[in-house]
Amino acid sequence: MALPTGKYLSLILNSAIFFLEYRMAIKKKDHGRGTALASSSAAAGVQIKGRLWLEKDGETFLSWGRVVLLERIRDLGSIAAAARSMNMAYSHAWSMVADMNRLAGEDLVARIFGGKSGGRAWLTPAGEAIVADFWQMADKFQEWLTDQKF
Repeated sequence: MALPTGKYLSLILNSAIFFLEYRMAIKKKDHGRGTALASSSAAAGVQIKGRLWLEKDGETFLSWGRVVLLERIRDLGSIAAAARSMNMAYSHAWSMVADMNRLAGEDLVARIFGGKSGGRAWLTPAGEAIVADFWQMADKFQEWLTDQKF
C-alpha cells in the first residue's frame, strides 16, 4: 500500500493526524473512545463526526484501531512490536489478530513462531486487501460526511 497522498490526508482528518505522527515515529497522545475518524465541515459551529467499524455476526471485525494494528504488523514485522508501538498489551493485540483471522475466514496475518532468531509476522494478500478496502471505505465515509448539512 502506498503512503497516503495529500488528498487522503486532507479527507480523513483525525486518522490523518495519527497517520502522520506514526510515520514520523511520534506516539499518538490520545485515542479515547471519543476520537472521530471523520467529520463534516463546521456549519454554524455544529459538526457531524463519526467512527467507522465493520461487524460480523455481532462482533467487531475491523475498525480504525484494528487496521492501524495490521499496518504496524506489516511495517514492524512483529505482533509484539506492533503492540508496543500502540501501548497495547501483546495479549490484547494477539487476541484482536486471532479474532480478525477467524471472522475473515482466512488468515489476514501470518506468522512464524519464535526460537533462536525470534518470530515474525506479516500481512497475507487478504490482509493487505482488507487494509486497502477499509481506507477506501473511510474515504467514502468522509465524502458522505462532507456532503451532510446540519
